[in-house]
Amino acid sequence: MSTTDSYPTQTLTLPEGKKIYFASDFHLGVPNAVSSRNREAKIVRWLESIQDSAHAIFMVGDIFDFWFEYKYVVPKGFLRLQGKLAELTDGGTPVFFFTGNHDMWMFNYFREELGIPVLREPTTFIVNNKKLLVGHGDGLGPGDYKYKFLKKIFANPLCQWLFARIHPNLGMGIANAWSQSSRAASTKKGEEKFMGDDEWIWSYCKEVEQQQHHDFYIFGHRHLPLDNLPVAENATYTNLGEWIHHCTYASFDGKKISLEVFTG
Repeated sequence: MSTTDSYPTQTLTLPEGKKIYFASDFHLGVPNAVSSRNREAKIVRWLESIQDSAHAIFMVGDIFDFWFEYKYVVPKGFLRLQGKLAELTDGGTPVFFFTGNHDMWMFNYFREELGIPVLREPTTFIVNNKKLLVGHGDGLGPGDYKYKFLKKIFANPLCQWLFARIHPNLGMGIANAWSQSSRAASTKKGEEKFMGDDEWIWSYCKEVEQQQHHDFYIFGHRHLPLDNLPVAENATYTNLGEWIHHCTYASFDGKKISLEVFTG
């Protein structure tokens, strides 16, 4: 999507005393089963800690380090997270799921089984009188042409159909081997550095703001928590970081975005 296109828009009404929460880049599945299971348990504890105050919860991409839905098969594991999300939606708390570059092959399972809509592109949410642009962040901004080309291939329905013809034992084996070499599996804490004006998602937000105003820009993908960077006089960009090292998330109370760390 170019910065001159219109974004899909949804409207939410935030009641007094409630908050909207955002988190991304859990990368469940790496670097190994034990670490992933412990991280999943921590995420569930976080969801339990915000359950009473949450009006809505946004999962902003790369929740899984790899996910591919066959017609009758989904990746095994991650049941504690799925169970908690089902409890939330069954209890009336809306959950929104954005695909990232690692889990773009989500189709109908979350919507049909958990009541969670799957969003594939940045979306504008009007919350009371504020406009929030929310998305994962992959492929946005200048540069990274190799990934942008690969994303078109991965998102191509024919390529997805061909991969679905591979037996799940082989297909998931290939995917898991690929995951072990991913950035999430190999990057150590502190290696991600702030790049100043070269922060490509920040640049993207500035380009969008010239075309249409948003009060808040909220993205993931970067793996570096960035707290309310100025986009314009009345607009800021927040990056949600990740949960392998930082365990950061954002909350919105109707007036401001707060970037927080979960330590429970």
